[in-house]
Amino acid sequence: MQNATPAASRRRNGPKSIVECGSFATLARKADVLEALDRALRQTLPSPLREQVKFANLRNDRLVFLASSPAWASRLRLMQTQILAAAHAIGTCASSVTVKVVPQPPVAKKPVRSKPLSPAAATHLRAAAASLTDPEMRVLFLELASLADTADSR
Repeated sequence: MQNATPAASRRRNGPKSIVECGSFATLARKADVLEALDRALRQTLPSPLREQVKFANLRNDRLVFLASSPAWASRLRLMQTQILAAAHAIGTCASSVTVKVVPQPPVAKKPVRSKPLSPAAATHLRAAAASLTDPEMRVLFLELASLADTADSR
């Protein structure tokens, strides 16, 4: 069975074209309004919850929040009545709260800095290279030994 709704009027998921977004000034004003709503609504939440959620959008009459985990999303849903009361108090017309779970990206770890090879290790690598019969392996061992030499000169 095919959908009778024309393709142009169907709801589209994904990014909008730049023409549909409006002017930069309009987008900046909307971003300012959403940021002010975020501050106002999250201010009413208890401290541990406040840091784990973010207000994302006001779509039709729904307040859309993003939570860092399902547990925080559940806690926020339990506070729906207080959130809607706060929204009405600041003049926002909303009748429901939607919470989406969006895990925070992992914190970038600093790469582990490897210790340079000691001069003794370079000596042992050269001795091992001299005893090898395979020429490719000998070259690899000597390359490793030369890394120790360049690390010492730094």
